[in-house]
Amino acid sequence: MSLPLEALLAWPLLLALAVANGALREFLLQPRLGERPARLLSPVILALGVLILGGLFAWYAGPRPAPVLLGVGLFWLLLALVFEFGFFHFVRGVPWTVLLADYNILAGRLLALVWIATLLGPWLGGRLLGYY
Repeated sequence: MSLPLEALLAWPLLLALAVANGALREFLLQPRLGERPARLLSPVILALGVLILGGLFAWYAGPRPAPVLLGVGLFWLLLALVFEFGFFHFVRGVPWTVLLADYNILAGRLLALVWIATLLGPWLGGRLLGYY
C-alpha cells in the first residue's frame, strides 16, 4: 500500500479521536470543571492524542524522511480543515464568526494547538515516541 493511501486511511482515526474528545468535553469535563476550563483543557488533550496517533502512524509507516512525514501531517491538516469548516458551516449551519472564534488565543481558545499537532504529528509524534 502506498504512503498517501495509508495516510488517507489513517485520517478517520483522527476524526474519531476528535469526536471522542468533544464528547469527553461535553459530558465529563464541562459538567465537572465548567465551560472555560473544559475549553482550555480539551484542545490540549486532543493535541496530545493527535501526537500519539501521529507517532503510531510513523511507526507503522516505517523510517521516512522528515519532509515526507511533514507532508502526511499537512495532508491531515488540510483534510481536517476542510471537514471542520465544510461540515460545521455548510452542514450544521454554524456561522463563520462562531467557527473562527475557536482560533482566538487571546480569548483562551486553543484550537490552533490541535492544528499544529496535526501538522507535526507524524514527524514529532514519531520522534517523541522514540521511533526516530
